[in-house]
Amino acid sequence: MTTFSVGEHDFLLDGSPHQILSGALHYFRIQPEQWADRIHKARLMGLNTIETYVAWNAHEPVEGQWSWEGGLDLAAFLKAVADEGMHAIVRPAPYICAEWDNGGLPAWLFGEKAAGVRRDEPVFMAAVQAYLRRVYEVIEPLQIHHGGPVILVQIENEYGAYGSDPEYLRKLVDITSSAGITVPLTTVDQPEDGMLAAGSLPGLLRTGSFGSRSPERLATLRRHQPTGPLMCMEYWNGWFDDWGTPHHTTDAEASAADLDALLGSGASVNLYMLCGGTNFGLTNGANDKGTYEPIVTSYDYDAPLDEAGHPTAKYWAFREVIGRYTELPGEVPPGSSPAPVLDSPFSAGIDLLDAVEASGTWARRDHLPTMDEMGQFRGQAVYRTRIEPRADAELSVAEVRDRALVLIDGSLVGALDRARKVCSVALPAGSHELTLLVEDQGRVDYGPRLGEPKGLIGPAVLRPGGAGEPVEITDWSYLPVPGDPRPLLSGEPVCGRAARDGRPVLRRGELAVAEPADLFLDTGGWGAGVVWFNEVCLGRFWDLGPQRTLYVPSPLVRTGPNDVVVLDLHPRAGARIATLAEPILDSPIAG
Repeated sequence: MTTFSVGEHDFLLDGSPHQILSGALHYFRIQPEQWADRIHKARLMGLNTIETYVAWNAHEPVEGQWSWEGGLDLAAFLKAVADEGMHAIVRPAPYICAEWDNGGLPAWLFGEKAAGVRRDEPVFMAAVQAYLRRVYEVIEPLQIHHGGPVILVQIENEYGAYGSDPEYLRKLVDITSSAGITVPLTTVDQPEDGMLAAGSLPGLLRTGSFGSRSPERLATLRRHQPTGPLMCMEYWNGWFDDWGTPHHTTDAEASAADLDALLGSGASVNLYMLCGGTNFGLTNGANDKGTYEPIVTSYDYDAPLDEAGHPTAKYWAFREVIGRYTELPGEVPPGSSPAPVLDSPFSAGIDLLDAVEASGTWARRDHLPTMDEMGQFRGQAVYRTRIEPRADAELSVAEVRDRALVLIDGSLVGALDRARKVCSVALPAGSHELTLLVEDQGRVDYGPRLGEPKGLIGPAVLRPGGAGEPVEITDWSYLPVPGDPRPLLSGEPVCGRAARDGRPVLRRGELAVAEPADLFLDTGGWGAGVVWFNEVCLGRFWDLGPQRTLYVPSPLVRTGPNDVVVLDLHPRAGARIATLAEPILDSPIAG
């Protein structure tokens, strides 16, 4: 039986000192057919371990509806790690951050029943216990002493940056231990005294998260972890992007030099990320530290392996450093050829709002409902009411989460925009039908705004431009936009109803491919919206930049025609379906 434990100064593998050389791969951000490729390249880089989070809201998006299917098969992922002869670290949280929608916490947790999250609160803890028991049923038999790859399991995630409830942490430990998890348990926090003190418990191995000044950060960690091995559980070797800001990169040689200092001290490491992957679907998170900043679809992270799994300059620089501390297993195979360059017109297009209205049934409320109240936790929703201002007026809402197109009698007149702090729009006098198409752009993944509802936050008020008192609008009809609107393109009676006056559209076309290969879909001629490729939602696009191409993994591509559906909120004339040979993640930022 293989053993793994925490010693006085080192991790101990079968009683001998062991330095963990790990890289982060999130199974839910990479197609399962590509797991083995990314894991193999990790080993060729010199790593001996793969780390992953578990995203609760991916497995249980609706309460009680659980899935381990397809790309969510954690057991299959861990077995792929074992097949490569590597160890695994699993971080089930329940909160993961990870620039992932709501930090991995399901939106349904924050409904009427919930009184608080990430603390010892009965409703939350009951849900957490049910979640962790499911996860640990997978992990328990795959621990290293059972012949599996798992050597460490993490309790919570950077908890010292959020709360300080030791009873909550103790209960997480009890749930974990009672499920038969006997490998060492860890916590992670940024190397600040207050966070390290609040984010852990005696008996748990504290680890750090940082991306520079390693000797200094490790010294801070050592003050709080007097014995045992030191480990950077998240060595930030890159960074993520949000819409409207430049693409983030870090210098490969500088990062490698700092990694050398970290490993030279004897500390263990987990590279965050080794390969970031993609926020498929509408799974990207957002930050809000005074300004809302939604994260782009690509989670490339400027990592050693890019979004498509190709080695970068950082891969080679890190491999050289790692080779000073371990024997490298072999040569890395040559890179792949450029992706095919393809072009095709859209063959069909319909007005999105007309199609949604024709296919759904309006519901009514005597107050402004959130999307969460509608049961619409991601995507878009349509709000409608009638207004009769006697003079030009201004519509304002307390908050928009996160963007809303405003239409008067079917014509676009403006937009409410959370990121730009635009919560009002001018409206003309008269009797009008007021329609708002509201778009969720990603739930906040870090800090006190976790779990906030999406949609429009009331009150909604009509303020006359001249004399007169503001009037609250309380009579609303609403209609969720289907999470998968593709069937609207073939349904009656809206088939063939073309878009008009720059209104949002749903378009379809085909892309002929000679043989399956990675593709980079060019969104340069589009506005903002969502793309489906052969029934899989690739994610969001926005001409705001910096991301211009969407990665289409080869397992999603078929020989012959491939179906492409685009929901475009700001359509342009002449838009086409096209691919590029290389990804573009740093296109100019729109003004």
